[in-house]
Amino acid sequence: MRLTAELHDMFDDFSRGNWSADSLESHQVLRIREVLSYVRTHSPFYRERLAGLTEQTIAGLRLDDLPRVPFTTKDDLRTAQFDMLSLPVSEAWVFYETTGTTGVPTPCPRTESDSIHNNTVLTSYYRDVFAAHGEKLVIGISGPSELHATGDTFGDVCRDLGHAVAKMWPHSPVIGFDRALEVMRLLPVNGLFCTPGMAMRLAEKATEAGLDPRTDFSLDVLMMTGELMSPSLLANIGSLWGAEARNALYASQEASVLAAVTSDGALRTAPLINHYEVIDPDTGQAVRPDADGARHGELVVTNLYTGAKPLIRYRTGDLVRMTDPEPGAAVPAPRLEALGRVRDRLDLNGRLVNGYDLENLLLRRFHGYQDYQITVTRDDSGQDLLALTLKADPAHVRDDVEQAVEDCREVLGIPLTVGFGTPGPITSTGAMVSWKAARVVDLRARVSTENRSAERIAATRT
Repeated sequence: MRLTAELHDMFDDFSRGNWSADSLESHQVLRIREVLSYVRTHSPFYRERLAGLTEQTIAGLRLDDLPRVPFTTKDDLRTAQFDMLSLPVSEAWVFYETTGTTGVPTPCPRTESDSIHNNTVLTSYYRDVFAAHGEKLVIGISGPSELHATGDTFGDVCRDLGHAVAKMWPHSPVIGFDRALEVMRLLPVNGLFCTPGMAMRLAEKATEAGLDPRTDFSLDVLMMTGELMSPSLLANIGSLWGAEARNALYASQEASVLAAVTSDGALRTAPLINHYEVIDPDTGQAVRPDADGARHGELVVTNLYTGAKPLIRYRTGDLVRMTDPEPGAAVPAPRLEALGRVRDRLDLNGRLVNGYDLENLLLRRFHGYQDYQITVTRDDSGQDLLALTLKADPAHVRDDVEQAVEDCREVLGIPLTVGFGTPGPITSTGAMVSWKAARVVDLRARVSTENRSAERIAATRT
């Protein structure tokens, strides 16, 4: 298809560093004007929301003018439903929806053009990642549901790169963990797309079956997505499987691909198909780079392609740390670290801490655990306390407990205790609900809607 060939050439040219800052800005300006005009014409929601923008205003819009355009929020998606779409579902080629675990599911149909734009990013970025492990691989894919894009997207990208695909849903009653592990050994599977929670759960089930994940399987690379992933957690999962562990994708069902891993290990944005802003989640104002050149705040994205549901200045609700590309980067796009949802931040003794940094701090000294959970309590004096529960053999990690306790005291000024046990099935719900609902037991707060949703999902998985 001509569009596929054009986009592949464009991304390859961009990846080789042949785009200047001016050419990228010109590309984004033209695409933003096109998409704004398109949604005003085709989307009932945006026809009303952007009524104040004339065609003349859109035709002269520059990147600096974008903050004058209203945000689109998650509540807008839930309320507008099909009125958010710019095309009827009958003109799409596949229908997906958000999981709806913490609210009403929202429709996310995609046209062929939508899929091609997003898949081309992954094909371009993943090519060298997989090439390091061979030419013809067998890639397993484990996703959350049949109405989610995971299986189709990764399946199409892997086939474009010449790799075979096996789709496995271990939480399905038809497949289950035993059969999934058997298939992984039988084929054998060289790479696996899954969540971090699934990677640890598979390792746990393999161990229970008397197998060694490091020696009885052929996994070379784990491509993980769907949940919070700190470097500490990635290192642990890599050690469990004796494989390379990658944070492969930052995306959402509604906004599609926002960043993907490249061969240098960094998660990088896709500026040819999205425009990115980083704002203060409380004020909505753009944030300035810090002393290290990083912008830290809530990510706002505008899709730069027309299709079933392009979004304009969509507030993702996610905290990120975004840094301009460094010299020698595998792809000259900003590096992005997804720090967790804005509402997943924890107030610890008056200090807001994001999930990414907390997880990275508490787990940095440990390897070989198959699950974890954090409990927050408060003593009689009003001091917040942290407790970390690890599913692990204490003999393998006991020596690191003292250092972990010292790390927490030094960085956060908070006492930490470390114990060993089984957190329970709620930790498997991170990709369906949230990191906080799955990984944090906050005994200071009332049970939230997200906690109840996670408990319901966990109950069906036991």
